Amino acid sequence: MTEADVLHEDNHIIIVNKRAGQVVQIDESGDTPLCEIVQAFLKKKHKKEGNVFLGVTHRLDRPVSGVIIFAKTSKALTRLNKMFQEKEIQKTYWAFCLANPAKASDLLTHYLVKDRRKNKTKAHNKKVTEGKFSQLEYKEIKRSGRQSLLEVNPLTGRPHQIRVQLASIGCIIKGDLKYGAPKANEDKSICLHSRRVRFIHPVSKEEIDLEAPLHRPGLWK
Repeated sequence: MTEADVLHEDNHIIIVNKRAGQVVQIDESGDTPLCEIVQAFLKKKHKKEGNVFLGVTHRLDRPVSGVIIFAKTSKALTRLNKMFQEKEIQKTYWAFCLANPAKASDLLTHYLVKDRRKNKTKAHNKKVTEGKFSQLEYKEIKRSGRQSLLEVNPLTGRPHQIRVQLASIGCIIKGDLKYGAPKANEDKSICLHSRRVRFIHPVSKEEIDLEAPLHRPGLWK
């Protein structure tokens, strides 16, 4: 991680542009998680002794890139957690899909059931047992032949939500083998990027509105 990956930092929060392939928190892979990488970055940058506090407020799937918000203080962590629960933080994604949607824009509603053993989610059009109500809005930004770039605004936060809901309408994300892509990207990423975040700072109350550039724009051509 370098200074270029930092989109914003102040006394209470740090916002970084996650690279595809990084895990946000420790998992069974044993790979060094992004939260620990950011902690080490802050420790070195500010020449801190002892432990550095860093709170995880949300996550992105390993193959997904883009905006991640971390809390540098317990006050900010508590308030950000509440803001996410109350949907006061708006996130916008870019999805490069291997098909054109039937509608240029739409609101998708599904009930999602996650198979934890397979780490895969299934979308149902009607209410089902254990199904989690899930909604997202999308609009087409650009299309080239049978491929399209969509701007996606999730209205709920469910595991694999964007991936499975777009796949359910035939718009499989490039590189996403789990949800039907015919082949993987060379770096094992998928072309889903958390592009923009907007919210009111939990302590200073200033408006935060940030966009994260693509790390590998060539994959999105």
